[in-house]
Amino acid sequence: MKGMGQKMKTKALPAIIMLLGGFIACLAGIRAHMEVTDFMKMLFWVLIIFLVIGCLVKAVIDHFFAETQEEETTDGEEAGEDDENREAEALAEAEADAEQEKEE
Repeated sequence: MKGMGQKMKTKALPAIIMLLGGFIACLAGIRAHMEVTDFMKMLFWVLIIFLVIGCLVKAVIDHFFAETQEEETTDGEEAGEDDENREAEALAEAEADAEQEKEE
């Protein structure tokens, strides 16, 4: 499969979420004509809160994709075993057919 063995790149996700929240806070502060000190305090807390949210989102995504990769690996092993069983059954059937032809 194409996606097997690849890990989703989520390292930058908390920073992206934090910066997006900061950008929106900047736009809101400019639009509201906030004073610089109030704006800086608000921006600081917005960045901290969105960093925490980003870390939580990253942890959830990493956990979900780790489970998905484990399931794909397990399914792949089972499918490999099924293929081996099918090959063994096909070989046994071919041998049985060959014996029947010899008897006839």
